[in-house]
Amino acid sequence: MKLIRFGPYGKERPGIILNDEYYDVSAHVQDYNEAFFENGGLNLLEKVILRDDLPKISKTQRLGSPLARPSKLVCVGLNYKDHAAETNSPLPKEPILFFKSTSAIVGPNDELVLPKDSSKTDWEVELAVVIGKRAAYVTVEEAQEYIAGYVLLNDYSERAFQLERNGQWVKGKSCDTFAPMGPFMATKDEIKDVQQLRLWLSVNGKILQDGNTHNMIFDVAFLVSYISQFMTLLPGDVITTGTPAGVGQGQRPEPWFLKPGDVVAYGIDGLGKAQQIAKAYSR
Repeated sequence: MKLIRFGPYGKERPGIILNDEYYDVSAHVQDYNEAFFENGGLNLLEKVILRDDLPKISKTQRLGSPLARPSKLVCVGLNYKDHAAETNSPLPKEPILFFKSTSAIVGPNDELVLPKDSSKTDWEVELAVVIGKRAAYVTVEEAQEYIAGYVLLNDYSERAFQLERNGQWVKGKSCDTFAPMGPFMATKDEIKDVQQLRLWLSVNGKILQDGNTHNMIFDVAFLVSYISQFMTLLPGDVITTGTPAGVGQGQRPEPWFLKPGDVVAYGIDGLGKAQQIAKAYSR
């Protein structure tokens, strides 16, 4: 199944994609949130999609994040060998974890707002994992049982805030609009092999990132298990799994970053594509 949320920002309703058509399921489902996943919402949806009276949605509708704001957005840094190399970083012996504020979440095609005083806003296409049930001290072998599905995400990062302002990375990761998600969440049965997915990103039409999830240092099952050793993952929580080489910070001969008017497009096999246009912050 492919889950969407549609409508104006802050007033999104749940929907679903069937045979490339969009349908409203808000008469049957309140939202795609923690309660939905915890209380068997995906099983309910499987019954709902058999109905022949679901209202069709125009594809001109704005799509929001396919998930209502999760309890947490856990990110993994430097999880592709080529990305670690381009940033002159040693390969991590264990996953590098940080949080990204859930207030950064927006729809897949919403504008990217360059933060006030930003000088180094960077792009990072990523595969994100959606947790389906409460997970604590999960083994690698059990990890797949705890995954509801996958979603496309761009982990925008303001490198000056992240790396030059001291403290943890979260300052450079959590600005408004820095976590566009979607266009849809695909349930895990939609993805044949999560470790064999091409992911790509372009800026103004030029491909800059072109990688594959088989190049992860730590794979999806390991990450779910590893993170669950340190915190309980709740239904609907999101784990981002790192980005391949080609970010602005790694460009040669000189790094370069986003400016107003730049168009960032990206996608992952089986998870669709998205696009943001950068604009300067204003009150």
